[in-house]
Amino acid sequence: MSKLMLKASVNAKVWANTSVERMKARADRGQGAVEYLGIIVVVVAIIGVLMTTNFGNTIAGAITTQIGKITGAGGEGGE
Repeated sequence: MSKLMLKASVNAKVWANTSVERMKARADRGQGAVEYLGIIVVVVAIIGVLMTTNFGNTIAGAITTQIGKITGAGGEGGE
């Protein structure tokens, strides 16, 4: 094997190893984005359920009633 071929072979091997290491490093950073996306999907699903069911209105009424009790501005009815 000539010096030129040996040098080309070593350079190719180094490039391949460096490329693999960079891809592995990127995969770890991308995982955070996927986790954030998962959290956003869960929050959107919860908000969707609260808005489309009476359960959301019940929670809103209870919170309003409690705030009224604390501030003295509301009654028991949650008006």
